[in-house]
Amino acid sequence: MGTPAKEQVRFSTAGDIGGLELLSARFIEHRFAPHVHDGYAIAVLEAGAERYRYRGEEHLAAAGSIAVLNPDEVHTGSKASEQGWRYRVFYPQAWQFEALLAELELPHAGPPMFRGSVHRDVDLVATLLQLHRLLEHGEASILQRQTHWREVMLQLLQRHACLPSLRAAGREPQAVVRAKELLGSRLGQPPSLEELAAAVNLSPFHFARVFRRATGLPPHAWLKQRRLEQARALLKGGGTPLGVALQLGFADQSHLGRQFKQAYGVAPGAYRKACGGLPA
Repeated sequence: MGTPAKEQVRFSTAGDIGGLELLSARFIEHRFAPHVHDGYAIAVLEAGAERYRYRGEEHLAAAGSIAVLNPDEVHTGSKASEQGWRYRVFYPQAWQFEALLAELELPHAGPPMFRGSVHRDVDLVATLLQLHRLLEHGEASILQRQTHWREVMLQLLQRHACLPSLRAAGREPQAVVRAKELLGSRLGQPPSLEELAAAVNLSPFHFARVFRRATGLPPHAWLKQRRLEQARALLKGGGTPLGVALQLGFADQSHLGRQFKQAYGVAPGAYRKACGGLPA
């Protein structure tokens, strides 16, 4: 007989996202008593199914769906399949969504409210899961985490909440030039999104949208390309993979190795050896 599945819970916080609370869990027999959250609950079901009562109705969230709850709404939670359910949950506060709308200069009289509760949205499910893993683990830069958080939450709100129309990003060529200079000068210790935006006198999310419109990439992806270009030059000049990784702010040598091979199809050591006849 196989080993019975065990319930697992991992709770964490993302300090660079305003202390955002995150939960990764596998529940089988656990039952949530009626309770409320002072902020939102955004759950992405990875496996199994959960049943819960919310706003006087029974809801069923199965694998591949998103369950959203507005603040201060009483709800329950229990298994809807024999294997229970596995999910990842974000718990943003109302002020975080209000700040996001303010950065985009969207008029609002209060925090946005989600329509309905369970949504089947295949693309968004995959994007939310990727974001949750990114925030739960520490390899990504603060710049990437902060930018991706804003972009994904805006996508969620635009699809499933009541929002006014979003105006197109403007063109701010001097801001983009200045931001590129700042990023290029700090490849090893890149600034946060807030720091970049402050340096060019724009709100963080407005800056991120302007930068993407001008370059075709979000700031962290543009930074990644510059880092890899510089890594290639340093390796060609005889730098070791470990030394290059440390110099350019990669989490470790394997982090450099993964990104370098994805971009160029060859490992850093092999590239160094081929360019200069140096040992890998």
